[in-house]
Amino acid sequence: MYYSEDLIEEVRSRNDIVDVISGYVRLQRKGSSYFGLCPFHSEKSPSFSVSPGKQMYYCFGCGAGGNVFTFLMEYENFTFPEAVKTLADRCGVDLPEVEYSEEARQQADLKSRLLEIQKKAAKYYYYQLRQPKGRVGYEYLRGRELSDETIQKFGLGYSGQQSRELYQYLKHEGYSDALLKESGLFSMDERSGVYDKFWNRVMFPIMDANHRVIGFGGRVMGDAKPKYLNSPETKIFDKSRNLYGLNFARSSRKGNLIICEGYMDVIALHQAGFSQAVASLGTALTTQQAILMKRYADEVLVTYDSDEAGTKAALRAIPILKEAGLTMRVINMKPYKDPDEFIKNMGREAFQQRMDEAQSSFLFEVEVLERKYNLKDPAQKTAFFDETAKKLLGFSDEIERNNYIEAVAARYGTGYEALRRKVNQLGLVLGGQAPAPRPRDVSSNRKEKDEGTAASQKLLLTWMIAGENYFRVIRRYIEPEDFTVPLYRQIAGILYEQQEQGKLNPAGILSRFENTEEQREAAAVFNATLKQIETKEETEKALQETIYKIRQESLNRKGKELAPTDMEGLQKLIQSRRELEKLHISLD
Repeated sequence: MYYSEDLIEEVRSRNDIVDVISGYVRLQRKGSSYFGLCPFHSEKSPSFSVSPGKQMYYCFGCGAGGNVFTFLMEYENFTFPEAVKTLADRCGVDLPEVEYSEEARQQADLKSRLLEIQKKAAKYYYYQLRQPKGRVGYEYLRGRELSDETIQKFGLGYSGQQSRELYQYLKHEGYSDALLKESGLFSMDERSGVYDKFWNRVMFPIMDANHRVIGFGGRVMGDAKPKYLNSPETKIFDKSRNLYGLNFARSSRKGNLIICEGYMDVIALHQAGFSQAVASLGTALTTQQAILMKRYADEVLVTYDSDEAGTKAALRAIPILKEAGLTMRVINMKPYKDPDEFIKNMGREAFQQRMDEAQSSFLFEVEVLERKYNLKDPAQKTAFFDETAKKLLGFSDEIERNNYIEAVAARYGTGYEALRRKVNQLGLVLGGQAPAPRPRDVSSNRKEKDEGTAASQKLLLTWMIAGENYFRVIRRYIEPEDFTVPLYRQIAGILYEQQEQGKLNPAGILSRFENTEEQREAAAVFNATLKQIETKEETEKALQETIYKIRQESLNRKGKELAPTDMEGLQKLIQSRRELEKLHISLD
């Protein structure tokens, strides 16, 4: 949904950032700003700053920053339109209605009705668990050491032994057979007609990230098969794009996610205080699920079952998680099969220790590889190191590769240098990247220069918002086109527009960016502090050096882009270079 800039600015300006963030973070006033513990990373000393003047927040520890929209997008994992809608509702601003085509409206209506059915089914199952005929389900859950509070939190329920109970209830609520068929909660055949898909089962509502029930899992009471049954895919339920427990885990702020195999593992971990636990929905981990996890964390701890099937599942998950940009460590559950069993026998503290000791995905892969070889046999031991060396070649970063060579050598009692040479030799044979010493890449000089230019441009933007007198001087010599970093050029252009209108509004600038990383980088510019300079002359010198560097880089770039036959352009370039050499900055 597209909203006008004026409407977005109205919503932002009517939601004071201190009031909004105070609902999530305990803030204390210090000077002109408020400080608290950052909700985006773990810290003991407050480095999270909220400025009522700028209407922005910034963490000096992790670099998170932005305006009131950005905060909701990062904390609640909202999209930009969702953040606008939430804040508009908060301050009473009416947003324009979305205009749908007839087909789109029908699809939206269908999804809305299906969500209604799932919600009513969840309430029905939860109610049945508390009735006499649901006693078998309730006793099962209590026998699994789940508290009433946990049962309520996850909305656990029970489907009765009669196969048409839910169907009759929802028919009484006025839903058609065609719609009920779309819900995935019922089966149909010519002989039996319509009947409940779930019966005589403990029910686990599956919710999306926004706490909406989209499907169910059911665990049978007794020995019938299948032991676990999940909803089929529907218009609102896609197994490959959802994770059980994510609706709670997404706001855990633990810094990582724990991926499990089953519903009970997730629930047991949450009850023990590990609120970052999630599970895939009866299928192998998918690329879409890995991408979804990346929205909420950078690290995933794997607690798949310790049996052979769990090990294979973990090995399949490693490349998927890496491809999504996640780091991965594996928690050792032995001698127990899964987290639920482990916590019941060992307790929360022991599980936390296993988390702290979780090994990297690479060392886990090597450990699994070791099981294929008898390391007491010299030939098999050599073959093991050959295979391990091939895996070590997968690290493109030399320092990282050498660190893992050292770790493998220490674990398996071989010399570091011997293993490093084997990796080198194998790399040459296979055409891989061997960590042989090489001269420094000359491209690094270019990289350092680019980073220096970007730093200067960022500094100049900070000067520009530091005061009207600075901006007045800078605009005499610098134009937005002089900024080579695209984001900085865009920020400079908006600042020039705002200055012409007579109002500097950094928080409003952030609303122009829907990309979270761009918002964070822009917030870093607006929350940077200039180095304290004692005298006016030193200030003028520092500003002059920054302007000179950026202007010179800009002219050099224009010179390279200039066509050899463009004599007029060449004359202007020469004149600009002469003027630059005469540059003299005065703040008077």
